[in-house]
Parts: sequence; structure tokens; C-alpha cells
Amino acid sequence: MHFISALRQTLLVAAFGTVVLSSCKREPDVAPSTTTSTTSTTTTSSVSTLEVNNWVLDSMRIYYYWNDKIPANPDKSLQTGGPGGFFDSILYKYNATTNRDGDRFSWIAQSAADLSASLGGQSKTEGFEFRLGYRSSARTEIVGGVIYVLPGSPADKAGIKRGDIFYKVNGSRLTTSNYQSVLSATGDTKTYTFGTIGSTGLVDSEITKSVTAVVFQEDPVLFDSTYTVGSKKIGYLVYNQFIPGVYNATTRVTDNTFDNKVDAVFGKFKSRGVNELVLDLRYNPGGNVGSAINMASLISPNASTSTVFARYELNKNFMAAYQAQGVADQLSYKFRSKANNIGSSLQRVFILTGSGTASASELVINGLKPFMNVVIVGDTTVGKNVGSRTIYDPTNRIQWGMQPIIVKIFNSKGESDYTAGFAPNVVKFEPLNPLPFGDTRETLLNEAMYQITGARSGRRAATADVGVQQDVFSSVSKKAGGSNMFVDEQAIPSLKKR
Repeated sequence: MHFISALRQTLLVAAFGTVVLSSCKREPDVAPSTTTSTTSTTTTSSVSTLEVNNWVLDSMRIYYYWNDKIPANPDKSLQTGGPGGFFDSILYKYNATTNRDGDRFSWIAQSAADLSASLGGQSKTEGFEFRLGYRSSARTEIVGGVIYVLPGSPADKAGIKRGDIFYKVNGSRLTTSNYQSVLSATGDTKTYTFGTIGSTGLVDSEITKSVTAVVFQEDPVLFDSTYTVGSKKIGYLVYNQFIPGVYNATTRVTDNTFDNKVDAVFGKFKSRGVNELVLDLRYNPGGNVGSAINMASLISPNASTSTVFARYELNKNFMAAYQAQGVADQLSYKFRSKANNIGSSLQRVFILTGSGTASASELVINGLKPFMNVVIVGDTTVGKNVGSRTIYDPTNRIQWGMQPIIVKIFNSKGESDYTAGFAPNVVKFEPLNPLPFGDTRETLLNEAMYQITGARSGRRAATADVGVQQDVFSSVSKKAGGSNMFVDEQAIPSLKKR
């Protein structure tokens, strides 16, 4: 059958594998303006907008999960917004009232190379993430709270720490009318002015720190520790993105450095007799499905290579072809056999979440639910049960890269009903100036420890917290288009030529 042959050929040429379960977190009330590829009209001098638009349409008709919803005759000559505008015009768009099953998460980037690198945890960065909030109920001034700093990054070397609060950037006080332009200003170097915490809250100071952005590889394994409280041996891991390892810009693949590091952390947990686990995914927007399977395989009490962790489906054309060849039942992910699995010692797992917890993080939550009690502490997650893949021109003639949704994912029971996000069992919100990771007084960890032990280990003085009238923006939501979940090529059954 020509269709199946064409599909197989396209899979081989375009490398089906780096599929991403990806989420562009819920839109904030206000976000810093940034120049994105979806609004650019630029193409290379040798490639016309029409050629790029044709490539976009051809690829989307093959891979897009909702390819049957693409307009029959879209305007491929569309110039408004360039290829980004055309891409946007053919999406099966989400609408909270009329189309709640629509697409919230597909995106396109002007540089496929930069897109692939960012999804591999490598990007030009100052090395810290932050939340913005209103300084007071007047809602005229904006302040930023540092939520984490990457070890060895420019921010780390400048002495910026989790919990620091800044209120000026490059000498300009942040307000509702200027913060977008101030934070989006061109140039790699920025100077931040930090406040201090007094008895009445944030106090202005003239403490300044300058950082210059560099291309940097993020290590997602940010912190781990163990705690002993009576008979409870509690393991705690902060994990900020599902990345297998270090990204290679030449081959566009990663090694297994970080998956191996996670394995080593669980090796420590196992040797120390951990019988309660707190997995901190509050800042984790997603990532590689293989890394999610690796994590779940270290936690689940039923992690065997014959047990299904998750199932997925592709668009109607692919599914019809797989069903015709009798391989549709192969669209699943099995657990891995892990020497450092601690599942036999666990009755439950506590997962700390935030409003940006998404995609591969939600896959771990949903995938573990059939096998153990999953207790969520924090905020409601994004609600992304679909995945995308990176599509690029292997000849590099077209420089653009796309990240369209191509799969919907389910747990082993066939459950995928979390588009509104996973609501926490215990609702907790952290202040703009959170305590260091591992401090048992820190808001979310403190609550998890209380749920485990029934006792509070001590709380931070209320006057030390900088509250937030309302979250305005989180820089984590801008990582690699928001949030991500990737599927490896080997997981996709091949179609036979006919």
C-alpha cells in the first residue's frame, strides 16, 4: 500500500524518534514580551516563505495528531507572520468553551538547531529561574523571586541564590507598565538589584549583581538528601527536567549522563534503607519519555520489563496502518529492570508540584497511579496528556523546526483524563522567597514531611515570607517552548512496505 510505504520512508528520513510530550504551561496573566519564531517573517535568502509553508503543510499532514482537522486548502502563500503565521493558521486550536480537546501545545521555531538544543537542556542562559509577582495589593510594582540557580552557571558565580528577591533590572524599577520591555531588553548582560527582608517585608537596597548569559548545559538533578525521623527513612530528590544526558549539537542527541546520575541517587536511597520518597517536580516542565520511564522504573513496586507503564496513540492514518498490520498493541512503554529500584520498600510516593509541572512529569504521576498511592502536594499541574516531536529538514536547507503534537498518552489502565491537570491532595503555595532545597522548613517539603511523620519539624517565621498578591509570570514556562515530553524512535513500531 503506497500510504504505508510513504509513511515508513518519511519515518526513516525524518527520524521519528525525538517525540516530545510537551506543554506550554497555562498562559500567565501577563508575560514578558519576547521575539518568537511564530511571529517572525524572516526566511533564509535562498528559501522562500512559500517553500517553508509547503514543508510545514506536508509534514503536518503526515505527523500531526489532528491531521484530519487541517484545512483542506490552506493559503500556502500566506505572508502574515511568515511560516509561523501559516503554522498557526492550520492548527486545530483549543477553545475553553467550544473545543476543550483542541491543541494548546504545538509550536514552531525559526532555528531547528536552537530548538533541539533547548529541548536537550542546552541554551543561552544566565543560569537562574524566577517568578514574578505584584509587590503589593496596589499591583503597580513587580518583583522577582529566584526559585533556583544552576550550579556553575553565571548566576551561581555571581552569588545569586534561591530565595533572593530583585526589584530592578539594569537600574530600572520593575512596574506593570515596563517590566516586559525591561526583562526583554537586548544584550547578554543584565544587572539585578536585590532587596532585603525586614520585619515588614521586602526592603529596597542597592545590592547589585551582574550576570552575562552563556550557552550552558543544565543538569536536571539539582538536589538530593535523606532524612531519618523515627522509623521513617525519607529520600528527597529535586529533579527539574527529564533530560537523559549532555546534548551534542553536532549529532542532535544526548548521552545518558543524567539518567545514570538519577540511578546513582536511587542507589544511595536503597543503601540507606529509604522507605518513603518525596520527588520534587514543582519546576519540572517535562522532557524525554525514556527518562520518565527510567524514573518510574526506580520507584514502582511493579517495575518489570513485561509490565506496561504507558500506552499511546498517533493520528488516525497511522493507527489505521498499525491496526491493518497487527502492531497497534505495540504502542506501549514497558518498565525497565533497575538494580536500584526501591519500590519494594515503598507503599506510596509524594510528588511536589507547581502550576508549571507538566507533560513527562504528569506522565510519571499518571503512570505510577495504577501501581501505588501517589500523593500530590503543591499546586494543580498543567494538564498535558499529549506529546510532540521535533520535525526539521535533515538537509538543513530549511532552518525552521516544528514541535507539533503527534501522540496522546495513557497509563496502563487506559486513563488519560487529566487535561485540567492533577489537583493536589494537599494544596500548598511557596512564597516568592523560598527557603533552600532540603531545608525541612521549606513550605512544600515541610508539608510532605508532616504527611509522612505526623509532626512538624519547625516552620519559618511568617514575617520572613514574601507573599505574592498574584503570580504574574514564571521564567520556567519559557523553557523550550514551555514543557516537553520526547519519544524515542525505537519505541515506534516500524511499518512494512507494501
